[in-house]
Amino acid sequence: MISIQTIKNSIDDLKAITKTEFAIYDTLGALQTATGDIEKPDNSILSNFADSAADSQVVGVHHLLKVMDGEEPMYILDAVGNGEDTYTYARIAVSSLQNLMAAYKEKFDRGGFFQNLIMDNLLLVDIYNRAKKLHIESNVRRVAMLVETSPDKNSVGQELLSSMFSVQNGDYTTAIDENGIVLIKKLDEGQDYDDIRGFAKTIVDMMQMEAMMNVRVAYGTIVDELKDVSKSYKEAMMALEVGRIFYTESRVAAYNNLGIGRLIYQLPENLCHMYVEEIFGDNIPDDLDEETINTINKFFENNLNISETSRQLFVHRNTLVYRIEKLQKQTGLDIRLFDDALTLKIALMVVDYMKHQEQIRRNS
Repeated sequence: MISIQTIKNSIDDLKAITKTEFAIYDTLGALQTATGDIEKPDNSILSNFADSAADSQVVGVHHLLKVMDGEEPMYILDAVGNGEDTYTYARIAVSSLQNLMAAYKEKFDRGGFFQNLIMDNLLLVDIYNRAKKLHIESNVRRVAMLVETSPDKNSVGQELLSSMFSVQNGDYTTAIDENGIVLIKKLDEGQDYDDIRGFAKTIVDMMQMEAMMNVRVAYGTIVDELKDVSKSYKEAMMALEVGRIFYTESRVAAYNNLGIGRLIYQLPENLCHMYVEEIFGDNIPDDLDEETINTINKFFENNLNISETSRQLFVHRNTLVYRIEKLQKQTGLDIRLFDDALTLKIALMVVDYMKHQEQIRRNS
């Protein structure tokens, strides 16, 4: 529902233009807001007017008009003054407020629609019927993008996201919980996953720049029909989770580019334990120090090239070789060999997944 502060801002603007005082009462006669110190009509006058069939009434200098929400009166507007001009200004004020209320109602109705849509709470026939009433196109290309924020900045994030991607362009944002905002992004013909990744990076950068928020963004696959938006949303959720476990250094995760993380995420936990024990026995490498982890990751990034890795780590080649041999003693794997490097890479990802599952159990 539209806030009283928004209504006050509207009538204050009208007062500045028309030089007319306005007051807003509820249907029982209680004052909600006013542009100044206005003498209030009796409550009986206001309540009787609210219950009457008339849409306007003049009592002395008070021009009373109903502000309607559909078929029901929501507020009573009081414009104070003499003459036809005051009545005209009152009609303008009522029209502005009713349009404002309708816009707010449609906005939140759309938000509720998309929340129910992505949660699969709507029947197929309801999806298209409600979309038509809310003027939402059904057969356009869309993608669901999930923005993970912190609870204390969720509302700030939603405001910023709404300003970046507007309803006028066919984009819709809605909060799903205290940590998550969903952007249903309309795509033009020709826009593809490179464009979507660009949108995601823009969101990350803008959130950091404008609100000092370190967010993660994940997105699903492109869908052509409104009913499939929930599918794209579920894919974005999975991408966010997989990215959080396996690709912590990246702030953007794409469902269509999850790599081996997607396979590990869907493995039964008992198989993960069997795999790790098969390779490492009792010496599961879950306590590797930060220096070793950084060395491994940089070595993989440089395609097992010792010279380039030592250069980027700012260490002597012999120092890097010493670290690799030390790791070999710990794990039994020589990551200078492709097969051993691949085995260790997968094993470390499996260990990360097992840690994640254990953390979920502790928190539940």
